[in-house]
Amino acid sequence: MSGKLRKCVMLCCGGKPPSKDMATDSCEDAIAELQKLLSEKCGLETVAAAKIKQITAELEKTGSEPFDAVERIKTGFGRFKTEKYEKNPTLYDELAKGQSPKFMVFACSDSRVCPSHILDFQPGEAFMVRNIANMVPPYDQTKYSGVGAAIEYAVLHLKVENIVVIGHSCCGGIKGLMSIPDDGTTASDFIEQWVQICLPAKSKVKTEYTDLTFAEQCTNCEKEAVNVSLGNLLTYPFVREAVVKKTLALKGAHYDFVNGSFELWSFEVNLSPPLPA
Repeated sequence: MSGKLRKCVMLCCGGKPPSKDMATDSCEDAIAELQKLLSEKCGLETVAAAKIKQITAELEKTGSEPFDAVERIKTGFGRFKTEKYEKNPTLYDELAKGQSPKFMVFACSDSRVCPSHILDFQPGEAFMVRNIANMVPPYDQTKYSGVGAAIEYAVLHLKVENIVVIGHSCCGGIKGLMSIPDDGTTASDFIEQWVQICLPAKSKVKTEYTDLTFAEQCTNCEKEAVNVSLGNLLTYPFVREAVVKKTLALKGAHYDFVNGSFELWSFEVNLSPPLPA
């Protein structure tokens, strides 16, 4: 029995751990603990063998089946409905009547930086726009009408009280911006044209942080690009008016998912109300 048991446990310890020595020690420890348990408590051999067989089958199955997108979506919604929707009827009854979020959030499309997950926003708390490198373009009714429509709706109709622009670590869009040649040559249909919205951030970093590595420059640019976007928000007349009236606050943020930190800062500007005509 012990020989078969050892073989089964070794199968259960299979995989690609970070260290061969660590894997060996871990498996040997597991085998020793199990053998000790079986020697101390009689009658567990049959149960142990059945459990090991089950675990082995599960491990062998892992990774052998192709990813099923439809099934993932169905199971994901199933968990949401049973664990959240059905447990919070009051919340979802209120949301059925309308929304009145306190926040508008600009965040990156990067799959690692979902604002609702990071900041624990509940449904109805934040009106969101996600795009490459969490950028806010300047006011332009033709070129950037999609972003403009979202800002207009949030400020004038939803009456949000805060607009937060959240940058993040290891941002591919910022790396792309920092990598654009000085002659402006581009190699993509859309990405490089889009990220050039924050060219002033790149210029500032290249000028003020010449002694840093490229990776360190990118980190600084992630934050400077947030400030450029906050400045661009003020080119929207209704945003500027709300800031002057102090009914709207602009905030910048940076989420570092490598170190698990989050920075938040206010974007302070001295704006005067327009003079009467």
